Amino acid sequence: MTCNLLLVDDHALIRAGVRALILDIPGYAVIGEANDGAQVLAQFDALQPDIVLLDLSMKHTSGLDALQQLKHAYPKSKVLILSMHTDPQLIMRALEAGAHGYLLKDTTANELEHALLALRNNERYLSPAIAHTVINQALIHSQSHPEAPVQRHNLTARQLEILRLIVRGKSTREIAHGLGLSIKTVEAHRSQIMKRLQIFDVAGLVLFAVREQIISLDD
Repeated sequence: MTCNLLLVDDHALIRAGVRALILDIPGYAVIGEANDGAQVLAQFDALQPDIVLLDLSMKHTSGLDALQQLKHAYPKSKVLILSMHTDPQLIMRALEAGAHGYLLKDTTANELEHALLALRNNERYLSPAIAHTVINQALIHSQSHPEAPVQRHNLTARQLEILRLIVRGKSTREIAHGLGLSIKTVEAHRSQIMKRLQIFDVAGLVLFAVREQIISLDD
């Protein structure tokens, strides 16, 4: 079954480039485009795409504002940020607003395919190129906004290993390959981790992992 995409960027050349990349990825189709964040909600309403590819810097209504409006109206909508920005605070704001993934615009077709597949499988994707930046921002946040210690995680050694890989931006397929496990086994561990922690997004997992010293900037 084809996965339908809505492409949102205020630069026609960027949209054309992304569209060309997607044409080479089987199972995906761009069914709509928008050149401003103000159009996102109406386009989503009319087309009901499976995934929205959203730029953050646009005229009139920013991508971040559009993301917040979309998640308010359609909480289950899946949004993949495709941006040139590497500012850690902006990345964290996008993740906290409900983005399911974050890619840089210089991404390869292979990485774009990995990200789309992750979202299609109800997973999240964080580009390895910015994973360190996000961890750094989470560490700064945890140091400047100290919180009471959370309850002990009670995760197994294998689950801790998988958690470290998740917050580094590894996909389920990459984790399975690297650890010599089946994809289903990794998915089961991922589900158990989130249930035990009651954290269901990458930004939250990163904050938790840094605060609990499960991962550090030297990892």
